[in-house]
Amino acid sequence: MRVKHQRQARKQLQLGMTRGVAVVCLAFGVGCRETSPASSAQPALEISQQDCEAGGDFVYVPPGEAVLGSDRAERDYAYRISAEAIAKAPEAQAEAEQSLRRKGWFDREARRETASLSAFCMARFPVTQQDYQAFVQATGHRAPTISEADYQQQGFLVHPYSAVQQFLWQDSQPPQDKAEHPVVLVSYSDAVAFATWRGEQDGYRYRLPTAEEWEAAARGNDGRYFPWGNDWQAEATNWGGSGLDRTSAVGQFPLSQGPYGIAEMAGNVFEYTDSRAGQRVVMKGCSWDDLPGFCRGAYRHSRPPESRHILFGFRLMRER
Repeated sequence: MRVKHQRQARKQLQLGMTRGVAVVCLAFGVGCRETSPASSAQPALEISQQDCEAGGDFVYVPPGEAVLGSDRAERDYAYRISAEAIAKAPEAQAEAEQSLRRKGWFDREARRETASLSAFCMARFPVTQQDYQAFVQATGHRAPTISEADYQQQGFLVHPYSAVQQFLWQDSQPPQDKAEHPVVLVSYSDAVAFATWRGEQDGYRYRLPTAEEWEAAARGNDGRYFPWGNDWQAEATNWGGSGLDRTSAVGQFPLSQGPYGIAEMAGNVFEYTDSRAGQRVVMKGCSWDDLPGFCRGAYRHSRPPESRHILFGFRLMRER
């Protein structure tokens, strides 16, 4: 019996399902620890389905089991479909796959496990530019913008600053053609500030999802690789091969809706979560310039909390 309890304790420690408890985080390398930030150390405040779904902007996810993480078969599939997206010829695909494997993009994912989660209430869509504009206008908070010097200093650049300019706000106004797109160029603290302000408007409590909650919303209880199933579908979301080369209006890709009806669970933008890997914030989802393997629910990576990038956005959770 003692052995059984020890196994259960180790499993809970590895999964990190209790908010506010530090966990060993094998997905991010030896010695790295994943935690929830101090602001999330409070116990979750339950909300009824009726309160959750009032207004239609949030979706209630019932309690139950969720499949988290990946196994070798899933990671191998992620490498293969990503290589196929890079190159058409079989020889070139093999070379592309080896290059991806050398970088270990998917080898750092947590191992596949089944965990029990409490009910939660998640926003149907990421926070949009229009949503964020109301916050900026009401509070005078910093608008989503970044100087070329600050952008370059971040050090994890994927795009030149010329690509950033189409996303910059002017005079506290978002780009006119992106009002319904996810807001980008916001930091983790910006997202938390927005959540606090939103709660002051209607009396609910808002926060960011944990990485586990986000993944469960994307995959459901059957552990599917993508919101729509286990097979990659190039037309299902806004990714690097969609031809858009920018963010898209939320809801434009219905297949990216998860099994509970929560949209944008693959593609468009990476999303901040309320989980940490050491001093870095865990991010979930994939962005408009990513390869297919990155768009699986099991994939995660991390960035410094002060990061502001054209690939990063966020969504909210609602509590009482």
